[in-house]
Amino acid sequence: MARRRILVLGAGGLAREVKWLVEEMAAAGEPVEFAGYAVSDLSRIGAHDSLADVRGDLGWVRESRADFEGLALGIGTPAARLKVSAELLPDFPEDWWPALVHPSVRLDRRSARLAPGVLLCAGVVGTVNVDLQPFCMVNLACTLGHEARIGRGSVLNPTVNISGGVVLEEGVLVGTGAQVLQYVTVGKGATVGAGAVVTRDVAAGVTVVGMPAKPLSPR
Repeated sequence: MARRRILVLGAGGLAREVKWLVEEMAAAGEPVEFAGYAVSDLSRIGAHDSLADVRGDLGWVRESRADFEGLALGIGTPAARLKVSAELLPDFPEDWWPALVHPSVRLDRRSARLAPGVLLCAGVVGTVNVDLQPFCMVNLACTLGHEARIGRGSVLNPTVNISGGVVLEEGVLVGTGAQVLQYVTVGKGATVGAGAVVTRDVAAGVTVVGMPAKPLSPR
């Protein structure tokens, strides 16, 4: 089987972690390889970006599809993941965006739904009937309970615990070490602060923090 070259969108620390994910998959026998990075704006590359491996901007991506066979989002904020994927989908439909799953992930593949563009990083554990919607990312050592649904473009930072029946709607960010308890819904564009314990539904666009989690008071 021909190896599928994966171009990572972004060039910062998370993009380097996605490169590592691709390389770990390749080492485990998956037919993938890293094809470099691409960024939205070459003029904004910073000191923490991997300049040597940047192939070009999004214009280059559109003009150079012979140089890769797949795309992955190396971007850590939900709004940016949604924006970049929406910008490229007209030219690169969903079959260009493979779900990338680290070899150490434990998941019931028979009942799970892995949509295009999903990233599952090292050490993730999921149980049964997990629904991972397009372009969501589950970072290092997260756990996903039965029937959990992770919405389009949503991001779980490392060591998040999502209990059974939880619904994260589109573009949700869950901070490092947070817990979302059973059958809670977190609305579109909401943010759960690091270490928070979410015990009840969170409205769209709201930021919650603390234990139990409560809406962040305006200054």
